[in-house]
Amino acid sequence: MWRKRAIIILAIFVSVLIVLMGRLVQLQLTDTEHFTTRNINLLEASVQQRSQEMVIDSGRGSFLDRNGNPLTEEYKPVLILFPFLSQMDWDIKSVSEITGASEYALRAAVETAKEPIAFGTPKPLELTDEQLKKINDLQIPGVFAVEKKYSLLNRPAEQLLGITSMDGKLKSRYPDKELPNEAMLGVTGMEKGFDEFLLPEGKSKLVYHVDAKGGPLFGINVKYVDPANPFYPVNIKTTLDYDLQRMAEKLMDEHKINKGGLVLMDIETNSVLAMVSRPSMNKDNPFADEGTTNLMVKQQIMGSIFKTVVAAAAVDYELTDPSRLFNCSQKINGQPDDKYDHGMQNFNNSFALSCNNTFGTLAKELMEIDPNILEDYAEKLSLIGSVGWKGDIYHFEDFIQIQDEDGGRVFLDDAASKDANFVAMTGIGQYEVRGTPLAITNMMATIARGGEKKMVRTASVVEYKNHTSLLQFKEKPLEGSHIKPYTAMSMQKLLREVVVNEKGTGRALSELPYEVAGKSGTGETGKEKDGEAIENKWFAGYFPYKNPKYALVTVRLDALEQSDPSTTALFADMVTQLYEYDQSREGN
Repeated sequence: MWRKRAIIILAIFVSVLIVLMGRLVQLQLTDTEHFTTRNINLLEASVQQRSQEMVIDSGRGSFLDRNGNPLTEEYKPVLILFPFLSQMDWDIKSVSEITGASEYALRAAVETAKEPIAFGTPKPLELTDEQLKKINDLQIPGVFAVEKKYSLLNRPAEQLLGITSMDGKLKSRYPDKELPNEAMLGVTGMEKGFDEFLLPEGKSKLVYHVDAKGGPLFGINVKYVDPANPFYPVNIKTTLDYDLQRMAEKLMDEHKINKGGLVLMDIETNSVLAMVSRPSMNKDNPFADEGTTNLMVKQQIMGSIFKTVVAAAAVDYELTDPSRLFNCSQKINGQPDDKYDHGMQNFNNSFALSCNNTFGTLAKELMEIDPNILEDYAEKLSLIGSVGWKGDIYHFEDFIQIQDEDGGRVFLDDAASKDANFVAMTGIGQYEVRGTPLAITNMMATIARGGEKKMVRTASVVEYKNHTSLLQFKEKPLEGSHIKPYTAMSMQKLLREVVVNEKGTGRALSELPYEVAGKSGTGETGKEKDGEAIENKWFAGYFPYKNPKYALVTVRLDALEQSDPSTTALFADMVTQLYEYDQSREGN
């Protein structure tokens, strides 16, 4: 019996020993870099356990505006202090004299620190270039003046640029790349689209080794660790203008637009200068609501903005005889219009006054000529399909600059296109007509350029760390047919008439420092709140009229019909401030 027990005990002992040896092999040999489902790097963890470090730069690339100003991160010259200073005598007096910080504050910061700190954190003391040099010339172990990268607390264009996260998908997204487990991944916007360019080659950091009590293990020498590749991290130079973006965001808030947005484009290069989407992002929990979604690239009900498409087709098919009059005191169904009583109007005045009956009638006549005509002209004016820059670059096929961009539409099915009532509603931008604010801005830019369609850029260059170019995103035409120059010229005059006509829907913009051409729109959502209709209120246009420079769209989504003002006032303020901005730059 005792021999059997001894064998069992021995077997258990050997089994436990084998398990422990297997675990040791796993820890020391097989899973050292990807331990557990969380992919813990045991080698890095062991180093971290016996060292302390101050990360100067995470190594992930950043976004810049068109002038090179930071949009997501910035470098600040700060004072780095290491905890072991509390255990030694150091020239605290000289550091105090150079920085202006009191000796008491410096000493207290060191004595309470458990790891290296940027003095003054959470709002670190920023040094001048002269102070930076003087601190480092002291050569005090544990005292460094460096430029440390910080994330901007209030990023501009937050939905367009997007956010990053350590979401645990590093290996599944990049199975062939060796990346630190704590590397951030882009999860929305341009951070996601340009993610592979922005991935870190490694951190820049100051490191020193400690014993179990946190004291220096190998003396007080601090090692500077920097990625081997001097060209990284790269920066993405966007087409955004930091000043114009902040201007737009400030005006959005002043006009209390809680849901909606603004898109400003440079007509010559067809590049986004500013893009604002509201509601703002919830920084504590980005996906708790729709604040992460960029509504400027999502389908919206555009209302009378679509009359621009109908008008372009009517011009080409010669349905715009000035002697022909339309009853603008009637609705599209022929019933009296209790809200608008404009009487008999010709085509030009109908467009300026945004007469529904005129464009419901024209839409039906056009569809009798060609059942596909409204969709064809919507495509010619870039309302259907995506408009963001895409193409083959570097080692990417069909690279897309603007993530999650919706395409527009006119009809959902063929049956609706054959129903006269649905066609009439479509002619005034209702029923199933949808388009993105970005595409509508591009339509205005297309008309202003004489019909030339281009892809919309949000980035122009990928730059190496030394500011040389890795690759460029050159201007590209938007594929497909386009309107003729004559048609574009006719549309330019019609859009200007909206503003200068004494009864035009854009007459409030007639006295601005830049001459404006554009179109208003009211998209009926079919929803109500407390008995009041909910609408989308738009103004889309370009300016200056005679020498087009900017295309602009402003929209208030889910607005109450009576309680919420239109976006024409926001459009006007943006035009005025752009004029003042341009004047100030010319003066300099």
